[in-house]
Amino acid sequence: VQLQASGGGLVQAGGSLRLTCALSGRTGSRYSMAWFRQAPGKEREFVAGISWSGDTSYYADSVKGRFAVSGASAKNRMYLQMNSLKPEDTAVYYCAAQRSGSYENTASWGYWGQGTLVTVSS
Repeated sequence: VQLQASGGGLVQAGGSLRLTCALSGRTGSRYSMAWFRQAPGKEREFVAGISWSGDTSYYADSVKGRFAVSGASAKNRMYLQMNSLKPEDTAVYYCAAQRSGSYENTASWGYWGQGTLVTVSS
């Protein structure tokens, strides 16, 4: 399984960005997918996740009400719509896929994309 994240960039506080994650390879299998982020000097953290069918989504408390995850491995695409961005959202954003396991536990995710940088200026 290969993952390719895109859509990052520089945006002012209060603005919006949409990230895309493309999944290729063994796309016939059922993978849940997620977005993580890692700010400079900090550990990688869970942002949002979605079940393989796209029916169920999960969010970190810090992004609830501002970010929306959509798509699914069944569609070979996952998106992260980020609204009302804050400077503390600045990070490299990674997409990940797994067959099963905890959404919030970074170690549960076996497949990772290369990351896309999101910078929010104040």
